[in-house]
Amino acid sequence: MRCSVCHSNNTEIFTELDSKTYWGCLTCFAKFLDRSHFLSKDEEYAHYCTHQNKIYDPDYRRFLSKLSIPLKRYLMAHSEGLDYGCGPGPALSVMLEEDGYKMCKYDPFFFPDKKIFLTQFDFITCSETAEHFHNPNYEFKTLDKMLKPSGVLGIMTNFLTKELVFENWFYNKDPTHVVFYSPATFEIIAKQRGWRIQFIDANIVIFKK
Repeated sequence: MRCSVCHSNNTEIFTELDSKTYWGCLTCFAKFLDRSHFLSKDEEYAHYCTHQNKIYDPDYRRFLSKLSIPLKRYLMAHSEGLDYGCGPGPALSVMLEEDGYKMCKYDPFFFPDKKIFLTQFDFITCSETAEHFHNPNYEFKTLDKMLKPSGVLGIMTNFLTKELVFENWFYNKDPTHVVFYSPATFEIIAKQRGWRIQFIDANIVIFKK
């Protein structure tokens, strides 16, 4: 089985959990769900429609500010950004627009305008998105192409750390969460693309092209 993140063939079955097979990469240390257990597109869409993330919900905004506040330290005024995988309630892009940044939105289900892939941006945000990537290697290549030189990519996702017991972890209970990254995984992603990397918090990483 080839790793969906780094494309190494150095993988092994990591665990069997709730009748699902998870693979582990011995090169980048990602863990990923066997594709045979992925939801169908209709099932995935139905699941996302149950999310109750409201654009002006103060608690949701506080959660997203964990990414937006450190990200803004890397940005010039009036930079142009993309909220990639924004979901049905693109609160992060609205928050950044309120701060003076020009924002575009993309989501394969809710904002599926593929013309966005012909554009380059000063920065891209992926808030609670990377864990949904069915083909993360392709997604990170795509994000790299859409970043301008010296562009910034900010990702928020729960990191898989050595202290966690995967079988007890809440994050893999979501059926749309199919790939899980350790800090070492993000270091490999950065190395493969020549990005600089900065870990901000337990679940925030910033890349600079």
